Amino acid sequence: MNLTLLTRRLAALSLALLTTLLLAARPAGTAYQVQPAASRLTWTGHADLGTYAPSGTLQLRAGTLRYDGRRLRAARATVDMRSLHHDNAQLQEHLRGADFFDVERFPTAGFRLQSTAGGQARGLLTIKGLTQSVTFPFTLTRGAAGELRLRGTASLDRTRFGIRYNSRSFFANVGDQAIRNDFQLTFDIVAGPEPAADASGATP
Repeated sequence: MNLTLLTRRLAALSLALLTTLLLAARPAGTAYQVQPAASRLTWTGHADLGTYAPSGTLQLRAGTLRYDGRRLRAARATVDMRSLHHDNAQLQEHLRGADFFDVERFPTAGFRLQSTAGGQARGLLTIKGLTQSVTFPFTLTRGAAGELRLRGTASLDRTRFGIRYNSRSFFANVGDQAIRNDFQLTFDIVAGPEPAADASGATP
């Protein structure tokens, strides 16, 4: 093999390798910023006996999504646990306290998406400093103004996050005060495209 041909092949190989590295390093999809004021989180708990199922709300603090036009590639969200609300002030205070979410010590909860497949999302949820893998169904739609809307309901086992109050799994004599381990978190999250940076790198 002559030197010219060898040089050309090495140059072609180097170009292919550089292109692969640049593609791998490039963020996948478009970045979207979660709009907390337009989003809604609703929680529902259950008594172990009977039909009592209190429900209330939480507020998102911040979040980002990355969408490539076909698939959700990444998502992160932070929940303000101190925003936990219920119409009954006594129940609200109890849920915010150490028996449940202990919001003074753990003012935020967080979620990081790991993968999506077949309408199911899998990721890592952190509550009270404990991180667990969770899976739940979701839908993703795109609005006329380009915004994304992420909807679904996650069924979560509170005891995996150290919340054992009146759980029959840990206390034998709670009687009709028993509370089911599972609770539901329904989400309706709106996110808009992040503003484009100008030539100086600043956003408008």
